[in-house]
Amino acid sequence: MKKVLVIVGPTAVGKTDLSLKLAKEFNGEIISGDSIQIYKGFDIGSGKIKDMQDIKHFGIDCLDCHDSYSVYDFQKLSRKHIDEISQRNHLPMIVGGTGLYIKACLYDYDFSIDKHAKGDYSAFSNQELYDKLKEIDFASAQKIHINNRVRLERALDIAANGELKSSLENKQKHQMLYDALIIGCTMDRNILYERINQRVLLMVKEGLKDEVSNLLAKGATFDDQPMKGIGYRQWQAYFAKEKSEDEVIAEIQKCSRNFAKRQYTWFNNQLKVHWVDMQDDKAIANMYTLIKEWVDGRI
Repeated sequence: MKKVLVIVGPTAVGKTDLSLKLAKEFNGEIISGDSIQIYKGFDIGSGKIKDMQDIKHFGIDCLDCHDSYSVYDFQKLSRKHIDEISQRNHLPMIVGGTGLYIKACLYDYDFSIDKHAKGDYSAFSNQELYDKLKEIDFASAQKIHINNRVRLERALDIAANGELKSSLENKQKHQMLYDALIIGCTMDRNILYERINQRVLLMVKEGLKDEVSNLLAKGATFDDQPMKGIGYRQWQAYFAKEKSEDEVIAEIQKCSRNFAKRQYTWFNNQLKVHWVDMQDDKAIANMYTLIKEWVDGRI
C-alpha cells in the first residue's frame, strides 16, 4: 500500500511548522486537509500558510467563494494527489484539522451520493433540518452537529434518494486504503487555549476584519460555504451592527476553543493517532524515530 503521513491537531498547536520540517526531512509533499484553505482570499482566518519554503502544497487557493467543496470532492482530489506524489517517489502528507475529510480519504468511504441532485432547504433553519433528520435517520443525526448545515443537508439528500446515510455507512468495510501513519499534535489544554486566544488576536492585528470586508466587497456573502467557517461567520453580526468588534473577537476565541475540544474527541474516537506533546522535546525526538522506522518499512 502507498504510504501517507498524516498530521492532525487543533488550531494553534503547531501543525504547519512541524509539517514543513517533516517534509524536508522525509522528502514530502503536503496536501491541505483544511476545508477553508482551498478558497482564494480566505487567508488570515483559515491560518493559510504564508511561506511554503519550497515544499509543494496542494489543496490551497483552488476555488472561488461561491464554489461548493464537499467531503466527496476532497476524497477525489486528495487520492489523486497521493497517487501523483507517490509516483514521484515522494512522501504524501496530509496536514489539517478537518477530521472527516481525512478519514474519507484514508478509508473506503463511498460518497457517490454527492452526485445526486440536491434538495432545496433554504426555507428551513438548522434546528428544523436537524429535527427532520432525527425523525428520518436518528443514528446519523446523533453524529452531526446541529450547526453543520452541509452535512445535515447531505444526510437528508441521501434519505430522499431511498437509503439512509447510517445504513450506507454500516455497509462499508471501514478498511484503510493506505499505509497511513497519523501523528497528532497536542499540548497542555490550558496552554493551547491561551495560544488559541492569542492567535485570534494576531489574526485581527494582521487584518482579519478587513479581509472579511474585502471578500464581501468582491461579492462574497455569509451564505457562501467558506464564510461559514470559524473566524468568518462571526463577523456577520458586526457588519449588521449587532455586535462590537470586541464581542466578535471573543466569540471567535470561544468557538475556536470549543472546536479544539471537539477535534480531540473526534480524532480519539475515529482514528488511530500517535499523539505528540509539542512542548516535549523527547516526545518530538521519539516521533521522528517512529516516522523514520515507518518510512523505512521497519514497522
